[in-house]
Amino acid sequence: MERMTAEEHPDRLPEYAERVLEVAELIPPGRVMTYGDVAEWLGDGGPRQVGRVMALYGGAAPWWRVVRADGRLLPGHERRALAHYREEATPLRETASAHGAAPPVPRLDMRRARWDGNGGAGSGDADDTGRAMAHN
Repeated sequence: MERMTAEEHPDRLPEYAERVLEVAELIPPGRVMTYGDVAEWLGDGGPRQVGRVMALYGGAAPWWRVVRADGRLLPGHERRALAHYREEATPLRETASAHGAAPPVPRLDMRRARWDGNGGAGSGDADDTGRAMAHN
């Protein structure tokens, strides 16, 4: 059987995008994986490729669960992401604001929120640095 190309089926997701979105769907509520974690878990691509997939195709997936490694919320989507994090009880770190400044946007508490792709939502899968453990 011949393999169909993206040109022949433009409405179909590229295979890599499908795989990335499948991982995003696996992340339990209240937990996150970084772009790099997803690439490492798949054994393919890197953080930029995962980020590109999420930017182009992630709208129907739980996009707020695939995040930056520094815990900062996605620029331009902070309010929407924060609403999801609060609804799911995702661990957050409040940041200090300058005197008289608007309240700062919290960051994700990566040590507590990071998920390695194994176990349940409360399995404590991060190492001492807050990095997710390898999938294999």
